[in-house]
Amino acid sequence: MIKGDKLVLRGLMFHGYHGVKPEENKLGQKFLIDVDAWMDLQAAGNSDDLSDTVSYTAIYSIVKQVLEGVPHKLLESVAQVIASTVLSKFPQVSAVRIQVGKPHVAVVGPVDYLGVEITRYRSCCS
Repeated sequence: MIKGDKLVLRGLMFHGYHGVKPEENKLGQKFLIDVDAWMDLQAAGNSDDLSDTVSYTAIYSIVKQVLEGVPHKLLESVAQVIASTVLSKFPQVSAVRIQVGKPHVAVVGPVDYLGVEITRYRSCCS
């Protein structure tokens, strides 16, 4: 488990065209996203200055661009693109956790959503 400070974005909702089935690519569906971005928030806490942190809206914009952009077949790919983009754009972020959920899936039985969760770390030599 990762410890330390993190930015938290919960319950982001977007309409996208991701999926393996043709109807998913044609009609689209709602996706639910959660993001945790680990970084040291002490400087921002002390300074009360946005330049000492990463703006939530910048991460939100990345998620929006990926979810509303080019379709992916797998949620794993959607999550990976979000994670790698956050890590490449914000060197102060040491790790990210991305959860992507599909609330409307063809399964027998009630579900809130089905999805994936990935955690990616900045490599030592990036």
